Amino acid sequence: MALSTEQISKFEKDGYLLVEDFLSADDCDQLMSACHDLVTDMKPEEHNTVFTTLEMKRTSDDYFMTSGDKIRFFFEDGAKDKEGNLIVDKHKSLNKIGHALHVLNPAFRKVTFDNKVKEIAKSLKLEDPVICQSMYIFKQPGIGGEVLPHQDATFLNTTPMKLYGLWIALEDATLENGCLWFMPGSHKGVYVGFLCKPLDGLNGGRQMIRNPDTSEGQPLTVFTAPPVKYDDSKFIPVPVKKGSMVVIHGEVVHKSEHNKSNKSREIYTFHLFDQKNTTYSKQNWLQPTAEVPFTPLYPTNPA
Repeated sequence: MALSTEQISKFEKDGYLLVEDFLSADDCDQLMSACHDLVTDMKPEEHNTVFTTLEMKRTSDDYFMTSGDKIRFFFEDGAKDKEGNLIVDKHKSLNKIGHALHVLNPAFRKVTFDNKVKEIAKSLKLEDPVICQSMYIFKQPGIGGEVLPHQDATFLNTTPMKLYGLWIALEDATLENGCLWFMPGSHKGVYVGFLCKPLDGLNGGRQMIRNPDTSEGQPLTVFTAPPVKYDDSKFIPVPVKKGSMVVIHGEVVHKSEHNKSNKSREIYTFHLFDQKNTTYSKQNWLQPTAEVPFTPLYPTNPA
């Protein structure tokens, strides 16, 4: 599963790369079954955080901020009433599950640390990559929300930028059910009437950070700049078949549309960064813990 020279060149040019048939249909079904079991066992009354994709806002509470070393459940807006009672089938109520599936669930751990993932990381010349988070995203039929254009490095920032996302389609991702859209080459600079970022950096300086104002009633995270308005005509859709993977550069601009179809678009995704000569921002919402430190992708040699 090592990337070819042509694939690496395309990734460097576009900022993303489609890798077809990364997982078999059986592998995808096993992950979906593992997720189904998690949802079946989940007690909705114990999980009260809503994830709203349209404005890229998360309920800023301890449930979200302390989810980096746990498996937690984030509901679609409107899945619960004002009293917190679930008003839809719980298997159709979730926006995502995160953020430590890659450590705490055997099925997701197996895929995340598979040799195929290691070969891709080596192809990208990552010397000491660590997995920092993982998510199962549902994109529910009819209600799966739009995700506005963004860079992953806005939320998980490193200096220099060495963040990558691996996005695996567990079902066909189509134009109708909310496939990814990319602005090719936007990791190298974006023009929105002007160059809104240097050749290496965040568009408009926009980063989500821990709120320095810790007084009562303040949100736990804030953005350092308003959203950048992009030209929709510059985006191209990337529909993918079940089992395919998209490798995503941390600074490429991408989005997905509302799922208006009657079919879900379930995916598994995780982020890794090369910690070799890299500083992971202490302002990022996600921080390693003693229970779940950022896990090395490559085997470590015993002392």
